[in-house]
Amino acid sequence: MNRYLEDGFAPVHDELTAFDLDVTGTLPDHLDGRYLRIGPNPATDPGDDYHWFLGEGMVHGVRLEDGVARWYRNRWVRPAEGDFAPNTNVIGHAGRTLALVEAGAPPYELGDELDTVGRSCFAGDLRAGYTAHPHEDPVSGELHAVSYSWTRGNRVDYSVIGTDGQLRRQVEVEVHGSPMMHDCAITENYVVVYDLPVTFDIDMVAGKMPRPLRLPARLALNRVVGRNPVPDRVVDAMARGNGVPSQLPYSWDDDYPARIGLLPRDSVDGRDVRWFDIDPCYVFHTLNAFEVPETGEVVIDAVRHDRMFATVFTGPDEGPTSLVRFTLDLGSGKAREHRYDEHSQEFPRHDERLTGRRHRYGYSVGFDDGGLGDTVLRHDTVAGTTAVRRLGAGLEAGELVFVPSSPDAAEDDGVLMGYVTDRPTGRSTLRVLDAATLDDVATVHLPGRVPAGFHGNWVPTA
Repeated sequence: MNRYLEDGFAPVHDELTAFDLDVTGTLPDHLDGRYLRIGPNPATDPGDDYHWFLGEGMVHGVRLEDGVARWYRNRWVRPAEGDFAPNTNVIGHAGRTLALVEAGAPPYELGDELDTVGRSCFAGDLRAGYTAHPHEDPVSGELHAVSYSWTRGNRVDYSVIGTDGQLRRQVEVEVHGSPMMHDCAITENYVVVYDLPVTFDIDMVAGKMPRPLRLPARLALNRVVGRNPVPDRVVDAMARGNGVPSQLPYSWDDDYPARIGLLPRDSVDGRDVRWFDIDPCYVFHTLNAFEVPETGEVVIDAVRHDRMFATVFTGPDEGPTSLVRFTLDLGSGKAREHRYDEHSQEFPRHDERLTGRRHRYGYSVGFDDGGLGDTVLRHDTVAGTTAVRRLGAGLEAGELVFVPSSPDAAEDDGVLMGYVTDRPTGRSTLRVLDAATLDDVATVHLPGRVPAGFHGNWVPTA
C-alpha cells in the first residue's frame, strides 16, 4: 500500500462548509483575514505508484475576525481541461488569491470563499508556467520567483510580478541540466538559485510505455527536452499520460554537480549569475536568506536533505534532514556549510517582514521516524538554540505560519498558526501558538480532517 494514501495523508471526499466554529482559548482581535493551506487530494484512486506531489489540489481555509472563527471551507481547485490542478501553495497577492504549483503548470485564481475563478492574469505572460514558491519583497511588495519546467531543458526563468499582479520582468538562466527547482530565495540584491542533483528522468517517462515504444519514446523525448519543437501542452501530455501523471519524472543523479547561484536582482542577462559549489544535497525549502555587507557574504538558512528520490519514488522519504546555513563568500567564491540543528524537520518559516533581510528566529515542524509528528521547533539563529514543543500524543502538525501582532511588532511578537490532526478521532484543528514561547493561544475546532499537505499563508483582509 502507498503510505501517501493512508492515515494522515489519506484524501477526504467531501467539500464542507461550517460557520461560527467552536474555539478553545482566545483568538487575538488583530487577526482579521483567512488562514489558507493547500495540498494533494486525489479525487479517485490513483494506484499504488501514486506520487504525493501529484494529487489534485484542495484548499482548506478558516476565516477569522473580531476574535471569532467565522467559517471553514475546503474546496478542490478546478482547472480547465488539460491543466494540472495546483496543489502546492496558496498565497494572496495584488488583491487576488492564487493557488500555485511548479514545473510548467499555470497558477489559478480563487475567490474569497475558495471557489475556482480561472487561470491567473499573468500566467499567459510566463515562458513556461510558474513556481510553487515565490517570495515577496517586504519593501517593494513585488513577487520574485525562479520557475522551471522539464520542457525548458537546461534553462530556468527568474521573474518579477509587480504589485499590480502583472509580469514586470523575466530573465533566462542556464543551469547544468533539467533540475527540479522547488524553491528559491531572495536577498536585498540577489535571487538565490538552487541547481541540485534531482533532475528530469527520461527513462521514468519512457518506461511507462509498451516495451516496443520505449526506445523511440526515449529518443523523441531527448529531442524535445529544452527545444520545444511542439507546443508545451503536447509535450506535457507525453509525460502525463492521460492528463494526470502517475509518477513524478524526477530522480537523484549522482553525477550532477550541486551548486547555489546568486543572480543580481536587477540583472537583465542570466549570464550574470555567480555559482558556488556545495556538497551534494537537495533543498526543498529555504527558511530565509540575507546579505552580510561587513563580511562580503550571503547567508542562506535551509532544510537539507542528503539526497532525494534515489530509492523512494512516491514522496520525500530518504532519511533524516537538518537545518543548515550555507555561507557564500563573495570574495573567495567559496561556500561553507554549518549544521544548525539535528532535528529531522521540514516546512521552515520566518517572519516574512524580514524576507531577504537578517533574521533571528525561524520555525519548523519536526518529523518522527520520517513521518508526521507533533513537534514544533523554534530556532534562535543568533543564540544557536532550538526550543521544542510537543503538542501531544497522537497529533500530527502541518506547516506553521508566523503572523505578527502588529505591523511594527518585534520579530517574535506574534503567533504561529497551522492545521493539526488528531489521529484517533480523525478530526483537525487550527492551532494558534505564541511565537515567542510556543504556548497555546487558541484552538479552532474544524468539522472534518485536513489531510497532510504542503503550504499555506495568512491572507489578511485588505
